[in-house]
Amino acid sequence: MADPSALLPVDEALRRVLAAARPLPSETVPIAQANRRTLAAPLASLRTQPPFNASAMDGYAVRGADVASAGARLRVIGTSSAGHAYSGAVGAGEAVRIFTGAPVPAGADTVLIQESAERDGDDVVVRVPERAGRHVRLAGLDFAEGDVLLPAGLRLDPRSVALAAATNHAEVPVSRRPLVAVLATGDELVRPGEPAGPDQIVASNSFAIAGLSEAAGASVLDLGIASDDFGSLESAIAAAEQAGADVLVTLGGASVGDHDLVQSALTQRGMQLGFWRIAMRPGKPLIFGRLGDMIILGLPGNPVSSMVCGALFLAPLLRALAGDPDAGADRSEPAVLGVALPGNDGRQDYLRARLTPSREGLPTVEPFDIQDSSMLRVMAQADALLIRPPHAPPASPGDICRVIHL
Repeated sequence: MADPSALLPVDEALRRVLAAARPLPSETVPIAQANRRTLAAPLASLRTQPPFNASAMDGYAVRGADVASAGARLRVIGTSSAGHAYSGAVGAGEAVRIFTGAPVPAGADTVLIQESAERDGDDVVVRVPERAGRHVRLAGLDFAEGDVLLPAGLRLDPRSVALAAATNHAEVPVSRRPLVAVLATGDELVRPGEPAGPDQIVASNSFAIAGLSEAAGASVLDLGIASDDFGSLESAIAAAEQAGADVLVTLGGASVGDHDLVQSALTQRGMQLGFWRIAMRPGKPLIFGRLGDMIILGLPGNPVSSMVCGALFLAPLLRALAGDPDAGADRSEPAVLGVALPGNDGRQDYLRARLTPSREGLPTVEPFDIQDSSMLRVMAQADALLIRPPHAPPASPGDICRVIHL
């Protein structure tokens, strides 16, 4: 059996995390609540769009043969507007006044735009000839009934929600949102706005992890702050279980020092430990395991470490639980290094960095001089994480590297 305390490569750690994720059951929600949800089944259109030949412009619905030459005179026999179709048919030498989006009457195959026509009483005169078929959107131009337009696993956004609505779906099947319970730990922590002792700091990690979780499609349960004793930790873990959390994220206490009790409390509760150390910087101590049906992800206490680990492991885990088939896809992009960097050791580095756009091609990336994992200001100012693989050789300005946009 593999040693769970061994330093795992980042890719292998992510593979194990995703292997534990099974898509959650589906539910049906109103279309108005579908944005940022993941489709649980393919969505086929319930109608054809447009359902009729429609005018793309304001003008006159005519037969193409009647407007092939300037000076032709046609008799206007009616009007077709959006929601109010002309019920008759257009014959030779006839025209129907028509507006954008209105049904093209039977017999007509062309729209003579109003800029190319001159009205003369009950007649319209062709000023500029028009070729047959112009300015008509044929029925089914956009989609036809039965077309599968949105695949399972798609994370819905405003564009795809609009498409689902246009296909006449009032409700859509989506994966249930993962419920993430977030627990900060440590006697040194107080909530923002509370009095802080001389040996305490303000808890901030939980807000970043909650925001990251919500952006990945999850609902969040804030369990507050647990003190450094087993009773407090066990009560919080029990609260996560009782709430039916899919994932419990602990913040801090992921190492094995005398005051790092989180792993011990979880193990005593029955957690099956998968691993707890990763060959990365920042963020080496990271607990991964399972407690019954609940996945455990114990992030480091340092703010930057928890955010980096959250982006690399928690966000893909939540996307996988929500049914995203590409949850583990590589989201890094190429960039041009702007400074020289020394060779790397055996851990994969994620350097906080600034990006400078380039008109010629790839952006230029420059890491901040100070990379301490406690520095939130640097993290807030960073545009990206610059990836330095294990044992990477020294790099020079102009070299191509990989970055993860923040």
